Amino acid sequence: MLQTKYIKQLAREVGFDLCGVTQSVNLDGDKSFLEEWIGQGFASSLDYLKRNIDRRADVSTLVEGAKSVVVCAVAYKNRISDGYPAEHRTKVASYACTTDYHTTIKRMLFEMCSRLKESSPNFSARCFVDSAPIFEKRYAVEAGLGWIGRQSLLVTPEFGSFVLLGEIVLNEECDHYDKPLVSVGCGECRRCVDACPNGAVKERHIDTSRCISCATIENRDEVAKCALHGWIFGCDECQSVCPYNRKAPYATNTDFAPRFSPLEMGAEEWMALTEEEFSDRFAATPLERAGRDNIRRNTTLNRE
Repeated sequence: MLQTKYIKQLAREVGFDLCGVTQSVNLDGDKSFLEEWIGQGFASSLDYLKRNIDRRADVSTLVEGAKSVVVCAVAYKNRISDGYPAEHRTKVASYACTTDYHTTIKRMLFEMCSRLKESSPNFSARCFVDSAPIFEKRYAVEAGLGWIGRQSLLVTPEFGSFVLLGEIVLNEECDHYDKPLVSVGCGECRRCVDACPNGAVKERHIDTSRCISCATIENRDEVAKCALHGWIFGCDECQSVCPYNRKAPYATNTDFAPRFSPLEMGAEEWMALTEEEFSDRFAATPLERAGRDNIRRNTTLNRE
């Protein structure tokens, strides 16, 4: 049996700000919600969300004999998270100004697993960072990290929604499991709903056909159908207005320090970047996923 206290100690030591542990419960309620959401057309062209729905609700399909789920979160708020001047037309989501979190968080999770195996060599585990069909936000709720806000993101009391998640699914029981938070939540606040310029934010779900983040990153063939409002990669509109985010501290993990500032770059500079220059400046960030041509296209759409 693994010691939850030790797991949380390791999480802190490798750089996570939050860690919770929950049992590998079956999430049929979330499965039904996802199926209904897809049936209403809110997934638009994000076909990957329509696959492996049964597996998302049961982590034992990912790790045989799964008993526990460790959910870790790291805060990433930086100066860009506070928002842009209204006239700025080349806005980038604040998480994308840092080193790609997939690489950083996976390294942190692997370090935790390696050290856990030193004390309990017989257990098996898998680490996930957006790399498998798993209801990570719901497991984060079950592990006591926060709640799902109206903008559909995990909101934590300490760091708001400016957190990135990673999970370890274990085939071993733990000596203690965390409980969901009580007496906290969004209350009557609807700032995120009102702030979305395209009306994409509904009641704890998103219409991806209207979402700027989806348009600039995922729906590349349909991006011209969605007003971008100055964003060229991702969008923080619904997060920047959240009361929990406004009072949240800036990230202290230096791996999540910004590598560049979009506030210092105008449309002309983005458009003038050569492939080599783009690669040199942004290869280690999430912008690499978009590529120079897509960033140039989004910049052009914001100038029209």
